[in-house]
Amino acid sequence: MYGRFTLYFPIEILPEIFGLSDLPGLVPRYNTAPTQAAAVVRSTGSARRLDLLRWGLVPSWAKGISVGSRMINARSEALPVKPVRNFINEPTRKETSYPGKRNSHL
Repeated sequence: MYGRFTLYFPIEILPEIFGLSDLPGLVPRYNTAPTQAAAVVRSTGSARRLDLLRWGLVPSWAKGISVGSRMINARSEALPVKPVRNFINEPTRKETSYPGKRNSHL
């Protein structure tokens, strides 16, 4: 299970790699877990921005956000055939990138 990832390279290189103009309070993280804030690069029209978002997939029908920590291993290829697809709203999907490295040893 890959439940954690790291962001340990120099933060200063992110603007050059992703074409960002701002890094809102970003610091290296060595053990980011589900439900914690994770750095996400999102496309906003012609520009990109970095936001800190809560890591987890929370379906629209969920009664609380705690379900997000249990859905970290949802496989993209299974989305069309499994009930978890109910949380995806196709028209609002945007380009995203997650700067960091997956921890395969956990």
